[in-house]
Amino acid sequence: MTTDSPARMTHRQVLEALTGLLLGMFVSMIATTVVSTSMPVIVHDLGGDQAAYTWVITSTLLTTAISTPIWGKLADLFNRKLLIQLAIIIFVGATAAAGFAQDTNMLILFRAIQGLGGGGLAALSQVIMADIISPRERGRYMGLFGAVMAVATVGGPLLGGWVTDTINWRWNFFVALPFAVAALIILQKTLHISTERTRKASIDYLGIVLLSSAVSLLLIWVTNAGSNFDWWSTETALMVGGAILATIAFIVVELKVREPLIPLSLFRGRTFTLSVVASISIGVAMFGTSVYLAQYMQLSRGASPTEAGLMTLPMMAGLLISSMVVGQLVTRFGKWKGYLILGSVLLIAGSTLLSTLHYDTDFVLVSIYMFLTGAGVGMTMQNLVLIVQNVAKPAEMGVASSGVTFFRSLGGTVGVSVMGAVLANSLTNLFADGKEKLGAAIAQLGDKGAEVAAQLSSGTLPEVRLLPEPVRSIIEDFYAQAISHAFLIGIPLAIISLIAILFLPNKPLTRMTTSERATADAAKDRGSVEDAADVALSDAEALSGAPRTGSVTVVRRAADDSDGR
Repeated sequence: MTTDSPARMTHRQVLEALTGLLLGMFVSMIATTVVSTSMPVIVHDLGGDQAAYTWVITSTLLTTAISTPIWGKLADLFNRKLLIQLAIIIFVGATAAAGFAQDTNMLILFRAIQGLGGGGLAALSQVIMADIISPRERGRYMGLFGAVMAVATVGGPLLGGWVTDTINWRWNFFVALPFAVAALIILQKTLHISTERTRKASIDYLGIVLLSSAVSLLLIWVTNAGSNFDWWSTETALMVGGAILATIAFIVVELKVREPLIPLSLFRGRTFTLSVVASISIGVAMFGTSVYLAQYMQLSRGASPTEAGLMTLPMMAGLLISSMVVGQLVTRFGKWKGYLILGSVLLIAGSTLLSTLHYDTDFVLVSIYMFLTGAGVGMTMQNLVLIVQNVAKPAEMGVASSGVTFFRSLGGTVGVSVMGAVLANSLTNLFADGKEKLGAAIAQLGDKGAEVAAQLSSGTLPEVRLLPEPVRSIIEDFYAQAISHAFLIGIPLAIISLIAILFLPNKPLTRMTTSERATADAAKDRGSVEDAADVALSDAEALSGAPRTGSVTVVRRAADDSDGR
């Protein structure tokens, strides 16, 4: 007895299916990177302070983190193609709306909605890739992803800086619209994946509320403690206590419901648990450094938005080169652990060196620091998702993939908030300690001194490059010291990431896609070898991308995959 098994896609079919997926990823990246170097100017124009700057960033990261496991669960229950199209619509619609913001509160709101769609794009792109490409073959297509990342991460900040300097920063939020329309059309025409789901849809609404409450309370506390209220205060007790209670309640609910948002059974596997631990620090390095490097370039080195985009290129270069090269090496040799270890070591080195920055640090050294950090992120970020997908059950592919992405986003969100709090508190202390020095510098400006003093005392982010000397040098020094203090947060987390990676089980990568594994598992459950006769191509066909010419038994491929496990 035989049954139809999923026909493996040819190389050309995979490329066609990836076109819309890549464009969707480009939409999310360009919409994010195009405003990265302009954010100090945007917050200044909207009258925001350092806390507002932090929340403009963390609002997106927060909703991305919270919504990622939700989208992952939906991916296991509903049509993934329809879901990713919906995510694009939500993401771009909110991005465009942010362009009309009249104050930082409106901007934070629309950025939060943007994150809801961003979580879908982050989770679904990983799940759909697992549907059509096996873990072992993933590196073969990393060049395409690297090209898209290169255009978005390098071109976005440059384009955003140019638009801000020559037109108006609001136009940055409209750049992604035409690409989004194209992505929706192409996805509809080229992405053909199975829409069959064997389980009845059941969404853990209570889990969503409890998870959102726990994370939100934690971030609100981190952002406001030390400024709006003391670290040891009634507000701290209420917020931290509420976050702990919500977390405990979330765990209890996840153990009881039929379809948990994050199945706690996943943590029984060492690969998933250790990947989650490592991903948290990767998130801090990925989001924290990119956010505060933009501030460093503009507030400590007097760069314009366009110049800041150019000055952060070394970090992007490190990320892109390492991810593309390592992806190809993983596919060719099937080895992954050594690259993850090297990446975590580079991350420790980069984080440590970034914490030594001054306003006048030689830019060659700054570039090396950024490159090392970017290379560390590039070697570890996607490969942590890859190895989890390699061992995850096909029925849990969505929640497993999104689980790692969720904790990476959560780590980035909390990391950015903590770094922002450290930066704000450091600035307060530096301004207090340097009050006399700053006052003497302002006094040298004569009549213009009153205008400068008013700007610095307004609470809004200053445009440092427009300040006159010697006040400018003092403010640049203050911000450089505060930002370098913030970068200290990443060092212990990077060390923890290395320890977690060292203990990861070194399992070989499977050559089977998710749909093939599901069919193979079903055949094994029925105790039938014949039912799985057409599950996959031979190893040579899989790597060459040749059209399907025959079939092999699941016994052979399963044996290949289990060698060394």
